[in-house]
Amino acid sequence: MRRSHVRNVSLAAVAATVLAVGAAAPPPAQRPAPAKEPVAVGYGGAVASVDPDASAAGIEVLRRGGNAVDAAVATAAALGVTEPYSAGIGGGGYFVYYDARTRTVHTVDGRETAPLSADASLFLGDDGKPLPFEEAMTSGLSVGTPGTPATWDTALDAWGSKSLRDLLKPAERLARDGFTVDATFRAQTAANEARFRDFPASAGLFLPGGRLPVVGSVIKNPDLARTYEKLGRHGVGALYHGDLARDIVRTVQEPPVREGATREVRAGDLTERDLAVYRTKRQRPTKTSYRGLDVYGMAPSSSGGTTVAEALNILERTDLSSLSEARYLHRFIEASRVAFADRGRWVGDPAFEDVPVKGLLSQRFADSRACLIRDDAVLTSPLAPGDPRRPAPCAAGGTAAPTTYEGENTTHLTAADKWGNVVAYTLTIESTGGSGITVPGRGFLLNNELTDFSFAPANPAVHDPNLPGPGKRPRSSMSPTIVLDHHARPVLALGSPGGATIITTVLQTLTGALDRDLPLVEAIAAPRASQRNQTTTELEPALYDSPLRAQLEALGHAFRKNPEIGAATGVQRLPDGRWLAAAEKARRGGGSAMVVHPAGRP
Repeated sequence: MRRSHVRNVSLAAVAATVLAVGAAAPPPAQRPAPAKEPVAVGYGGAVASVDPDASAAGIEVLRRGGNAVDAAVATAAALGVTEPYSAGIGGGGYFVYYDARTRTVHTVDGRETAPLSADASLFLGDDGKPLPFEEAMTSGLSVGTPGTPATWDTALDAWGSKSLRDLLKPAERLARDGFTVDATFRAQTAANEARFRDFPASAGLFLPGGRLPVVGSVIKNPDLARTYEKLGRHGVGALYHGDLARDIVRTVQEPPVREGATREVRAGDLTERDLAVYRTKRQRPTKTSYRGLDVYGMAPSSSGGTTVAEALNILERTDLSSLSEARYLHRFIEASRVAFADRGRWVGDPAFEDVPVKGLLSQRFADSRACLIRDDAVLTSPLAPGDPRRPAPCAAGGTAAPTTYEGENTTHLTAADKWGNVVAYTLTIESTGGSGITVPGRGFLLNNELTDFSFAPANPAVHDPNLPGPGKRPRSSMSPTIVLDHHARPVLALGSPGGATIITTVLQTLTGALDRDLPLVEAIAAPRASQRNQTTTELEPALYDSPLRAQLEALGHAFRKNPEIGAATGVQRLPDGRWLAAAEKARRGGGSAMVVHPAGRP
């Protein structure tokens, strides 16, 4: 049952929350932001994230003897403070772990789930038509059961060496003492200003004194510090049971909208039972071979592992290292187009859908699709999917369906330790700012992850595996990836935010590093293209405004400009045993790469 729009009747409680976070006070004094470095090399372990405070939290844990899993959890918790519009305990994600002792890769699916009451009509209006995305996004209807705290618990229980209480301390301190606002944080706040003003708890936290935060000022979040302290003291079960769970459910079912707001905010059906029954999934990673290396990723409910692997398998028969830049981009774009056509038809939550993972990962299927690609022409999108269960060489497949929309915000961190363990962890609250709704008194935004479901089939004639369902995980493009050599030792690990562009970002970074011989930091920095079975391919300005565009247009490609695609981070094991951490040079204001013991450039 879908509830109608409800305004909060307890505005006094919300007002108390606003005062608690000091919204009416003038902006705190400015202090210098930590330095950002896109690359670091050395020993003892490494962390790369979009934020220097978060990377420093992970490095602090490594210096105290923690392992890569411990560092990843500490870094993720800090990102919940400094990158609250991208991730936090109100969201979910995917955790990929390489165990150096056993030389094996493991994964945790911490994706959010739909309420048990959800069905395929979740995002249909009374007229049977899909709701406008903005209306669905900014609502309780879009909120899935958070998976991030449970992910931390699962990973630490299996592979960690420190207590959650200890690992939350750096983030708790950061939330209490504050972090420095940068230009990206201010811009993201400005993009959400209208939404945040309609929710007093969000406005009180992110619009101090009723104004946009000033670059260089300090944002404090004492409510989140107390929430972290609670989780550290009682365990993550405190979010799935008890008063915190009740606060989350109340916020979803009775969205706390300010008096006089004209925005219609739909209520959701999330219940305390939905929180109580939530479980992460330990599952086998996807695996494919590429250039003699083994590439591991995240299996469904993510589409990242299968789609990156299929595209790599399509490219396997082509010597990308010998091609001109234009020919390389052409092959990369076409492989992405084909892989996304197959993703859209076949990948969904395997608890509800028969996902042919083995077929999607097979070289035989990739070869049957690769032969569609020509050097002198461009495939037409939407391209029909192939059938990985019965590969037919160069078959055009069945009926085509366009790619459905997916939000573009998330964050990714990568960590490694002195023992050789590695973590690639992508986490999210979906759109920038998630649902826009902060849980009053708790200091964190709720996700809008359920809008990753298809609101309705893109083509009624084609089965859509990503429609909502009770307890179902929406399909994701998050692609945390770990690459091992033939001795099962780590070569590199990486991932990125960016919605559906995550897949193409990871694919382009991998081929840049493995085929085009780019240093990892340069492969991350390289200007990006993203084709997702659409009529046009997105290009960042450096490609869109270059002569390469004309060369590709001569083949039949069509393009549109995207100011920024993704924001990757990665780590690499160098032949001499040092770790190299790499992050963005410019995207999102630049990322932060750190090592425990710096030891020169590679």
